[in-house]
Amino acid sequence: MAVPSAADRKRRPILLSLSLFLLLSALLVLIFLFLGPSTQSLAFLPSRLASTPSLPPPHQHRHSPTPIPTPGSSSDPQPNVPATSVSEAEEKADASTPDAPAAVAVAVTGGSGTSDPSQPVNDTSDLQRPVDADVKDDDDGVVAQVRWETCKVRRGVSAADYIPCLDNIKAIKALRSRKHMEHRERHCPAPPPRCLVRTPAGYRLPVPWPQSRDMIWYNNVPHPKLVEYKKDQKWVTKSGDFLVFPGGGTQFKDGVARYIQFVEQTMPTIQWGTHTRTVLDVGCGVASFGGYLLDRNVITMSLAPKDEHEAQIQFALERGIPAFLGVIGTQKLPFPDNAFDVVHCARCRVRWYENGGKPLLELNRVLRPGGFFIWSATPVYREEKRDQDDWNAMVTLTKSICWRTVVKSQDINGIGVVIYQKPASNSCYLERKTSEPHLCSEKDGSRFPWYASLDSCILPTASDETKNSPLLWPERLVKYTRIPYDSATTEKFDADTKYWKQVISDVHSNDFPVNLSSVRNVMDMNAGYGGFAAALVDQPLWVMNVVPIGQSDTLPVIFSRGLIGVYHDWCESFNTYPRTYDVLHMSDLLGSHTKRCDILDVAAEVDRILRPDRWFVLKDTMDMIKKMRPVFRSLHYETVVVKRQYLVATKSFWRPGASRSG
Repeated sequence: MAVPSAADRKRRPILLSLSLFLLLSALLVLIFLFLGPSTQSLAFLPSRLASTPSLPPPHQHRHSPTPIPTPGSSSDPQPNVPATSVSEAEEKADASTPDAPAAVAVAVTGGSGTSDPSQPVNDTSDLQRPVDADVKDDDDGVVAQVRWETCKVRRGVSAADYIPCLDNIKAIKALRSRKHMEHRERHCPAPPPRCLVRTPAGYRLPVPWPQSRDMIWYNNVPHPKLVEYKKDQKWVTKSGDFLVFPGGGTQFKDGVARYIQFVEQTMPTIQWGTHTRTVLDVGCGVASFGGYLLDRNVITMSLAPKDEHEAQIQFALERGIPAFLGVIGTQKLPFPDNAFDVVHCARCRVRWYENGGKPLLELNRVLRPGGFFIWSATPVYREEKRDQDDWNAMVTLTKSICWRTVVKSQDINGIGVVIYQKPASNSCYLERKTSEPHLCSEKDGSRFPWYASLDSCILPTASDETKNSPLLWPERLVKYTRIPYDSATTEKFDADTKYWKQVISDVHSNDFPVNLSSVRNVMDMNAGYGGFAAALVDQPLWVMNVVPIGQSDTLPVIFSRGLIGVYHDWCESFNTYPRTYDVLHMSDLLGSHTKRCDILDVAAEVDRILRPDRWFVLKDTMDMIKKMRPVFRSLHYETVVVKRQYLVATKSFWRPGASRSG
C-alpha cells in the first residue's frame, strides 16, 4: 500500500471540508423542495433569504361533479372525497374530551400566513371564476393568522355533528327538570366555541336534487339507528352506499303521497299550493311529508328536536328538504305570530293538553287566523282507554280556544285524521261562558318569540285581521298585504323586491362564481323583506330566511309572502346540523353584529353550517370585506370580490390537523 505524501496529507482536510459543504447544501435544497417555499418552512434561513412575496390562496384541485346515483349501486372511486375526514376511532377519542378551546387570533399579515400551499383544497370544475378588475389592485393576499382547531366535544356528542347551543352537556346536566323537554331547548355556551367541526369519514358532495329526496350518501349522515328502529314503517332503509327514503311513515301506510291526497279529498278547501302555501310539520320524522308537498308548491318547515330519533333533521336537510331543529317545550318557537297556513302533526308525540294546554296554545299562536291544524294520531281513531282519555282532553282544550272541528275521517287502512280550524275573528272568544284561557294582553309580557316562555293565554285576532287573510299563491309573493297598511313599509317592500330581482338577474347570473344548478339549500342570514328569496323562487332550491335579533321585525311580512324563516341571533349558533347549506348569503349585517361579538365567531359558525365546496356570499362595504376576506383565507377558502360589493368565499375540505391528499 502506497504511503501518502506530505502534500496529500495537507490536501485531505480541505477535500473533506468541501465534501461536507456540498453534502449539507444538497440536504438544504432537498428540505426546501419538500417543505415548499412558505415563510414558515424558510424560517431557519437568514431573514433576507426567507423574505418571499405574498402568496395566493392554496391551489385548488378540481374534480368532477357528483354523479347521479341509483339505489344499491356501489361506491365509485370518486375523486371528490379528500382524506380530510375523521375516523370513527378519532371521533370516539374526542368524545371524552372537554369542550374545545377557542382558536387564537394572532394577527393579520401579508404573505401565506397560516395557509399551507401543500394542503389539499378541493373545488368543483363547474365554477366560473371571474377576474374582477375593480379589486385586483386591492388584493394583497392578506391572510389572518388564526390557529384554528377542531371542536373537541364531551362524551355522548358526535364530533362531526356538533351543535353548540343544543350540545351543551354541562348546561343540560345542571337543569333542575326535563319534564317539559328543557334538555332539548337552546343552552348556548359562553363564550361560543371558536372551533371547526370535523367532517365524517368518507364524506362526499351530496346527491343532487331531485334525486336526493329519495336517497342520500350513507357516509354523509352515518346514523343507522332509524333504519333498524323504523324498518317496518318505511321511513328509511339502507341500500349499498345509500340511505333510501321510500316515502313511508308511521301514519303513511300507503305512502306519503297517498296521505297528502287523502287529506285534500277529505277537505278540498285546503287547496295545496294555492290556498295553502306554508306548513309547519311538528315532529316531522325524516320530513317526507314536507318533501312530497314540494310537488304541490307547498313549502313546509319540518320541525323536530335533536333527540333519540337520531339525526332526523339532518336526514331532511341532506335530502334537500326545508327543516329546523326545535321543540315545543317551555319556550316559544322562533316564528312570528299568525305565520303558517297549516300546522300538521302525524304521531308527533306531543301531549298538547299538558302544562295547562301551553303546547297547543303555541300552535294557536303561530297558526294564522282561519288556518288549519291536521292531527293524525292514535287518540283520533283508537278505542283504548289511554287514547280516549287523550281525545277527551283534546276536545275540551280545542273548544276552550274556539277551534272548530272541520272533519274527522279515516282512510282505507283505518288511520284517522281530524282537522281543526282556528277562528278568523275574536267573536267566539268573547262569547265563551268562561274566559279560560284568557286573551293575551300587555301584562302577559313581550310578544317577541326569542327566549320567551310559552303563553298561557290566547293570542287575540286584530280587529281587521280577517282582511289580512293571505292571497292565493303565487300572487301573495309580490304583494304587500300586512294590516294595518303602511305606505312607507310598502315602498320598502317594493324596493327590496325590485332590488334583489335585478341583482339576481344581473350579478348572480353573470358575474358570480356560484353555480346555481348545484345549489339546493340556501340561507339568507339577513333576509329583510324576503326579496332575495323571492327572486330565486323559480330556481330548484329553497331559502331559509333569517331575521336577526336587533333588526327590523320583517319576518311576518316574509311569511305573508308565502316564504318561511326564523328569528336568530348570529352571535350564537344556529339550530341546524353541520354541513347542511349550499349557500349562506349575508347582506349588510356584520357592522352591527361586531359590536356584540367577534367576526371570528361568525366565521366559525358560517364554516359549521356550510357544506364543503359551497359558497358564503357577503354583501357589505369594502372595509368589512377587507376584514372578512383574510379570515376566510385562514380557513382555506378561495375568495373573490365582485363589483366591490360582494365577497364570495368557497369552502374547501380542509380541516385542522387532517391528513393530506395530493
